[in-house]
Amino acid sequence: MKEGNLEAPKRAPIDWKNPEYYDKQSLEEEMERVFDACHGCRRCVSLCDSFPTLFDLIDESDTFEVDGVAKDDYIKVVDECFLCDLCAETKCPYLPPHEWAIDFPHLMLRAKAIKYESKKSRWRDKVLTSTDATLGAASSPAIAPLVNKALDSKTVRKVLDKGIGIHPEAPVPKFARPAKAYANPSIEGQNTQGQLKVAIFATCYDKNTESSLIEDLTAILNHNAIQTKIIWDANCCGMPKLELGDLTKVEKLKEANLPHLVSAIDEGYQIVSAIPSCVLMFKQELPLMFPEEQELSRIKDNFFDPFEYLMLHVKQESINLEFKHSLGKVSYHAACHQRVQNVGAKTREFLSLIPNSEVDMIERCSGHDGTYAVKSESYEKALKIARPVQRQISENNADYVGSDCPMAGRLITHNLDAVEESVHPLTMVRHAYGI
Repeated sequence: MKEGNLEAPKRAPIDWKNPEYYDKQSLEEEMERVFDACHGCRRCVSLCDSFPTLFDLIDESDTFEVDGVAKDDYIKVVDECFLCDLCAETKCPYLPPHEWAIDFPHLMLRAKAIKYESKKSRWRDKVLTSTDATLGAASSPAIAPLVNKALDSKTVRKVLDKGIGIHPEAPVPKFARPAKAYANPSIEGQNTQGQLKVAIFATCYDKNTESSLIEDLTAILNHNAIQTKIIWDANCCGMPKLELGDLTKVEKLKEANLPHLVSAIDEGYQIVSAIPSCVLMFKQELPLMFPEEQELSRIKDNFFDPFEYLMLHVKQESINLEFKHSLGKVSYHAACHQRVQNVGAKTREFLSLIPNSEVDMIERCSGHDGTYAVKSESYEKALKIARPVQRQISENNADYVGSDCPMAGRLITHNLDAVEESVHPLTMVRHAYGI
């Protein structure tokens, strides 16, 4: 028997095309086994609300054990899971190769998939996770000003709360499509190696709401003489649909994205994306869903978090480290989907290279989780999860506050009087360069 994490954890492929994957009885038996192990451990109680929910169900049962929990209540645990992977990647001692082979997030994914296939998912959740359609429509030039004005209206927000379950006080993004003036920029000079080429995967989020992230990333890469192009025609990475359990749609999005990404790699480009969830999708979730797909394996090997990419080339002395401005004190929230990429704290490392800049890294969940923080039934829970992060931010009195995940950044600065707004680390770096 292997004890603890004496060997590197290894995630097993997701066997989602096996008909047995959708067998409810088999699922419940596996959930009982895993929940019993979690009950005896409880290391993950400080993460998402799945674990407090599970432990409360056990502690309030007649037997004080998992066998006292009604099977119908298992879904309460599932609905609180963020699929952030922190329990598996940072806490669990029983991940494979341990013989117990526990992978809590992917067990929750299986339960979400069965729920979706059983047509028990809410219409609201299907709409919110159809990001190419919803964000694309809301960001169109003719519609965006009207949508933004409506979302500022308390009356409209109350209607959305009562009608479809979007909390009236939840922070929501502003919609706007980017002016593609910086699309596919070319440069005459090249870096010292003469070989660096980056294709930016324009995500459904940043190209419809915070397109400044694409512009900031492009400016940083071009400032370092890195040949850059932007994949504007990319579809959603599939993470929202994964979190819903709609795995068939995840496959369709994968098929739509593959030609664009493979073509870029064939042209000598490596790929980066400003949104951690998108990077994780191509680095981990899709390869585990399609383990035999060679093209996807190539994409995995060539897909980078922006700061992972920058730090890789800092070591190769290909990155300009001459900055015009310091950042002062930075409260930096490390996004969960970046932390579980197992690349280290690359954002903090790069920000720390800026002279006279002090970076305080906060490694706690923001509570946002895609759509969790905007839903009426979970908004208050999201705020509760975010409070320790907000408390640390308040105590730091920093010059800049930000997160790799713009949605997390918006929530952790929500209702904080001392902080005007969240600033993405890419925006911080662009300011430091003076570009």
